[in-house]
Amino acid sequence: MSSGYDSTKRAIDLVLSFAGLVVTAPLLAGLAVAIRLETQGPVILRQARVGRNGRDFPMFKFRTMVDKAHTMGAGWLVAESDPRITRVGVFIRRWSLDELPQLANVFLGDMSIVGPRPTLRYQVDQYTAFQRRRLEVRPGITGWAQVSGRNELTWQERIELDVWYVDHRSLILDARILLRTVPVLFRPSKIYNEARADWGEAV
Repeated sequence: MSSGYDSTKRAIDLVLSFAGLVVTAPLLAGLAVAIRLETQGPVILRQARVGRNGRDFPMFKFRTMVDKAHTMGAGWLVAESDPRITRVGVFIRRWSLDELPQLANVFLGDMSIVGPRPTLRYQVDQYTAFQRRRLEVRPGITGWAQVSGRNELTWQERIELDVWYVDHRSLILDARILLRTVPVLFRPSKIYNEARADWGEAV
């Protein structure tokens, strides 16, 4: 992949993430207040995720569950009826608003607007050599797997789509993914897949 693509994509990420943070600032503030009023604990979670070339970075998310939820119940896995999800969290997760703080990750350079979703270290430790290829690019807020089935896909299918993206990435493909992301957000049934016994949706 040419350096021209990488530099142009980075410039687009900077512009879109900055604009997104400015435009959504009132919403971010309102969600932060709602989370704080309902339950004790941090408003923003800093989760260690694996990024480009296998480097760990702190990914930001709005907290949608009780504090320290990953130490309870199913651990890192989440189901739609999970009792650890707060009332505010149900709304936030339904519309994927918990991901909005990741605009800051994009601005800082740890993530991109478009790319494979960042995963947890224990998941990466189980990757094959083929699966590790998804780490060749910055992880994204949205990606090819997210607009091609999201959590209705098996983990293997999601990784295969991510690697396909790595091999075919382009500004045109990124634009297609962004355009397809909007309707996906209005199909909240795709957030969970409780019938599948793989890594699923993380806390």
